[in-house]
Amino acid sequence: MKNIAILGSTGSIGTQTLEVVRDNKQLFRAFMITAHSNAYLLIQQAIEFLPAYVIICDESKYTEVKEALAHLPIKVLAGYNAIKDHVTLPEIDVVLTAMVGFAGLEPTINAIKAGKDIALANKETLVVAGDIVTSLAKEHNVKILPVDSEHSAIFQCLAGEEANAIEKIILTASGGPFRGKSAAFLADVTREHALKHPNWVMGAKITIDSASLMNKGLEVIEAKWLFDLQPSQIEVVVHPQSIVHSLVQFEDGSIKAQMGLPDMKLPIQYALTYPQRIKTNFKRFSFADYANLSFEQPDMDTFRNLKLAFEAMEQGGNMPCIINAANEVAVAAFLANETSFLAMSDVIESCMQQIAYIKNPTLHDYLNTDKETRIFAQNLIQKMPLKA
Repeated sequence: MKNIAILGSTGSIGTQTLEVVRDNKQLFRAFMITAHSNAYLLIQQAIEFLPAYVIICDESKYTEVKEALAHLPIKVLAGYNAIKDHVTLPEIDVVLTAMVGFAGLEPTINAIKAGKDIALANKETLVVAGDIVTSLAKEHNVKILPVDSEHSAIFQCLAGEEANAIEKIILTASGGPFRGKSAAFLADVTREHALKHPNWVMGAKITIDSASLMNKGLEVIEAKWLFDLQPSQIEVVVHPQSIVHSLVQFEDGSIKAQMGLPDMKLPIQYALTYPQRIKTNFKRFSFADYANLSFEQPDMDTFRNLKLAFEAMEQGGNMPCIINAANEVAVAAFLANETSFLAMSDVIESCMQQIAYIKNPTLHDYLNTDKETRIFAQNLIQKMPLKA
């Protein structure tokens, strides 16, 4: 049985991970679960799964969680530092990182240093500090197992192909709710429009990122580090049906694709059981239900975030850290109706131009870059008109 620490158990990935645990109790135990501020759901999860540790990041919710679980043999802790410290517990076999954004970086680094395998759903960890994270994983002989459906697809396509050179990988994107729309249309979209993804059920932040194609941009940077690629080896293609999750082209021209219905439980389970596959009762794909699978090039002029992400990947250094921090601030502002959909790209581009570039950053540099970028982006948004 594997003891799993689920960082972000109340989010979309976290709740689906617990579904996998529930269906495979003979294989997995939720040894530690954490949440940012959703105390109610965290309590319900703890009562059902009886983890050894429960951590609520929002310290103001500690008493509520502590009292609700006082009758159970569960250690309740609070605060971000508690998460960073307890991912190193010797009983933990796998740390599934599903925290949102930059917050996932330091717990992941600590877990790697403690020799824990990482089931990675927090793409920002590799976007921000891929050089440090991948070097540490090699140093400590730790596996980084991708949970994002696209990266899991690439990972699955590469199984058994270790001796064969990759010519390129092709990440698929649904195109989000605004595929094919013009900049004029996007000028007036609201958070409610952007939160209606056609294929996937996800948290608010990643859903907005999908609508702006920044999610795909972050995945491009993540793929560079996961699969040790050059920027020229990574392409994006829009595939509205979300059946082909991604593809690998080898140097002989052959292409392998991983396909299936859009269901995050499959890549989650594969990361937890790798290298084995176990039987599931998930709904199966049928070609009879999909008469056509279509593919098209992304519109990077209208959806500028994807172009900015490629530019950041090319520049390297702390530039991906800058776009990630700027994007997190911009998305939060959009969700709070404090900025417009198109203005998010303006904020990111301004940060790329104004924040100091560091070619070979240390972890300290990344932490400072993140802080500086957030302050700059927030000040920029406060000065911008609501209509971009």
